[in-house]
Amino acid sequence: MKSGGVSIEDALARLSTLPYEDIGFAKVDHHRALRKGFPEVILGQGKSPQQVAAIAERVVAESDRLLVTRADADLFAAVKGRVPDAVYKPVARAIVVDRRNEPPSLPGVMVMSGGTADIPVAEEAVVIAELMGNIIDRAYDVGISGAHRLFDQLPRLQKARVVVVVAGMEGALPSLVGGLVSVPVIAVPTSIGYGVSFGGVAPLLAMLSSCAAGVSVVNIDNGFGAGYIAALINRG
Repeated sequence: MKSGGVSIEDALARLSTLPYEDIGFAKVDHHRALRKGFPEVILGQGKSPQQVAAIAERVVAESDRLLVTRADADLFAAVKGRVPDAVYKPVARAIVVDRRNEPPSLPGVMVMSGGTADIPVAEEAVVIAELMGNIIDRAYDVGISGAHRLFDQLPRLQKARVVVVVAGMEGALPSLVGGLVSVPVIAVPTSIGYGVSFGGVAPLLAMLSSCAAGVSVVNIDNGFGAGYIAALINRG
């Protein structure tokens, strides 16, 4: 028997895993895609490969997308064993599944990095924003030690609806970008830098102290958080 195109059996099966599925060591939040528009994201850091693989298998059983952040080759091998279509993004340190069969279609997100060493965090932002349907414009290694490299990007910057700026060291790049654009700037401090950067605390404080209007700040190395917020802003 069906009601509204969904069989009673299918409805009961779906309800059995809502709002979450208890798999013993983890409670997989299958309801998150309904609440947030994107399924639960797995933080790989601190979990065993077997735990990550088991959670990933349950996520994709109920969703068309998967993202595992802070993943290494061992985590990917374990996930690949249970989720054959999983793909590893080594620079972003992310495991991805996207079964929608449609490329990103929404322009407007630009992701910038101060230096080459900041690219892994920037790419983490790229991965989540792309999974949320955005076309990403990248501009890497445009830090203020050679400000002319940033000014060369102005035509592209002026087309963006939101800009993610990833920087370590003294963390000044988001302030400079914020003074050049009229759109939201999401600043991401990284742990890249010498001793007195205190593992990213110095750029974090600098970004929080920015005098440029329209600059907001996420936590140290939190490319995922920045990319997620940028995607929400861009879809309006």
